[in-house]
Amino acid sequence: MLTIAIALLVSVLVGVALTLFAKLAIIYSVLIGSVLFAAIYFLAFRHFSKKINALMEVVQRDMMANRVEKAIKTLESALPIGKWQLYMTGQIHSQIGTIYYLKRDFAKAFEELKQGFSRHWVGMGMLGICYMHKNKTKMMIDTFDKAVLVNKKEPVLWDLYAYCLEKVGEHEKAIAVLEKGIKKLGGHDNLEANLELLKTGNKMKMKAYGDLWLQFHLEKPGTMIKQQTKAMTGRRRTIVRR
Repeated sequence: MLTIAIALLVSVLVGVALTLFAKLAIIYSVLIGSVLFAAIYFLAFRHFSKKINALMEVVQRDMMANRVEKAIKTLESALPIGKWQLYMTGQIHSQIGTIYYLKRDFAKAFEELKQGFSRHWVGMGMLGICYMHKNKTKMMIDTFDKAVLVNKKEPVLWDLYAYCLEKVGEHEKAIAVLEKGIKKLGGHDNLEANLELLKTGNKMKMKAYGDLWLQFHLEKPGTMIKQQTKAMTGRRRTIVRR
């Protein structure tokens, strides 16, 4: 945000100075001011993006080495940079909240995710689940609605939304969400399969998403393994009968 304010201030001051002192026509002063604004913003954006990218590389290395607390502190150190770039602070809070959620520190995750960025769909999904666990269904729905509005091409998010709706007893809404998701995506195998399961009174199956699904802590890995084993056993029996 500060980058925009400074770029705008400088461009306006230069434009006014060119008009008053250089006697330049207003249209040319505005044009020069606009070019100056764009140049300042671009250079500042590139500068801060490089700093953030460098920090994110450190965070990734720490996460890979299971140095979770160090990764969180690195992200927290980046928060002051956020005030210089639009939406940057929200993205950082989403990253921190996601890490807390993955380590099952849901209280801290919730506080961070509330300040997150709506385009960070994983963080928004986790926030929606937090509201679900707090029995705040309206807040859960509002969160997911905001998330799918700006992340409409993420199939996991649509399935997650429907899964949570089904979990809180909103069966018809869950069906409607999947139908909407399928329409937005122009069709999707997993969404279509889960839609059919809900319409026939069965539970949704999310194992196709693997670790992407497990990160939300709504289903234990062992449960998915049992489901897969059961399905495999069923197929073997069918083959034997034949």
